[in-house]
Amino acid sequence: MRYTQLSMNEHNELVERFRAKFTHVPAAAVRSPLRVCPLGAHVDHQDGVVTGMALTESVNLVFSRNDDGYVRVQSMDFPDEEYFHVDQVPEMVPTFWGNYLRGAVLSLQRSYKLRYGINGVVRGRLPIGGLSSSAAVTTAYLMALCEVNSLPVEAQALIQFSHWVEREFIGLNNGILDQSANILSLDRHLMRMDCRSGKFEMVPKAAGMAPFDVVIVYSGISTTLIQTDYNNRVDECKVAAWLLQELAGLPLSPFKQIKLRDIPHEAYLEHRRQLPGRFRRRADHFFSELERVETGVAAWAEGDIDRFGACMFESGESSIAQYESGCPELITIYRALRQSAGVYGARFSGAGYRGCCIGLVDPSAHDTVRQQIDSIYPQRHPQFSDVYRIFFSSTADGARVETV
Repeated sequence: MRYTQLSMNEHNELVERFRAKFTHVPAAAVRSPLRVCPLGAHVDHQDGVVTGMALTESVNLVFSRNDDGYVRVQSMDFPDEEYFHVDQVPEMVPTFWGNYLRGAVLSLQRSYKLRYGINGVVRGRLPIGGLSSSAAVTTAYLMALCEVNSLPVEAQALIQFSHWVEREFIGLNNGILDQSANILSLDRHLMRMDCRSGKFEMVPKAAGMAPFDVVIVYSGISTTLIQTDYNNRVDECKVAAWLLQELAGLPLSPFKQIKLRDIPHEAYLEHRRQLPGRFRRRADHFFSELERVETGVAAWAEGDIDRFGACMFESGESSIAQYESGCPELITIYRALRQSAGVYGARFSGAGYRGCCIGLVDPSAHDTVRQQIDSIYPQRHPQFSDVYRIFFSSTADGARVETV
């Protein structure tokens, strides 16, 4: 495994913490990257089409097999260790970091008998919201458990195991974007994925495309999605789809199953004005975002980063006006990035209720972007002046198990 100097130092720290705790060296490591979704905002839970790419920033886990079937994991980001037997998994405890480890065991046990547990030490490079650290850490646990139990789980199945943890165990009604980008991504490629069929393609970065880095601006707000309007927005999209079915004279689907992707585009165009206010806005965002994805993917393939970035900015505006996600702090960051020289495009990351904004930036514009944020954000939101952060990252491959 190749490490940069920073990641080598972090890797060594994880190994030393592991040796101090378990008195032996770990057998393997998982690097599970954080992800960004440049286009395809808020449409994965409606079976839309999305894009994604993994980052060099990651959740890292070193581990070994526990022959007695116990799961013992120490987090370097949170206090306490998680400790239980694979045959006696504790219940979910709201906001507890160990929930994803518990859920990973339960998810695999739906299909496999786990004979062995893991000893592990885990750490996140950027413990901030909006980059899907929850999917990253879940994948890390799943891959470690599969490794020690010699389970032949392929990438698509791993995505579904991870998705089950967040939907069924944690209770978040999200789609499969986060897990797919985390697991499938290739460096210097854009993943385009149809969340209905599960089909995906990796679109290589065109040789003539201008270089870019990913800027990540953390607002200082860290709230679990269960505590936001995330699930409410999912339900509003479903209501919009249900109403469009009725208006178009289509057979009505059960509410739990209906998705905006079920609605023909022609039916949406014909009946959108009959939708009540917020339901029309949710539908408008969904269908316009699908168009932005296709435009953006074509621009990426052609090497037109300016056009790709323009689609990102449009996605950000629609997220605010039509999907009505965001908060004052995130909107301030988004507006500042939009006004900054050297930023090709930007939008909220993740669900857009807390965490961060992301953008694609000219690598020579790091200082300009930093100065723009520093001159605006702490003055408008002084309560976060000591905790907001600005990071720059590159693209990377998806999650991998590596030897130590």
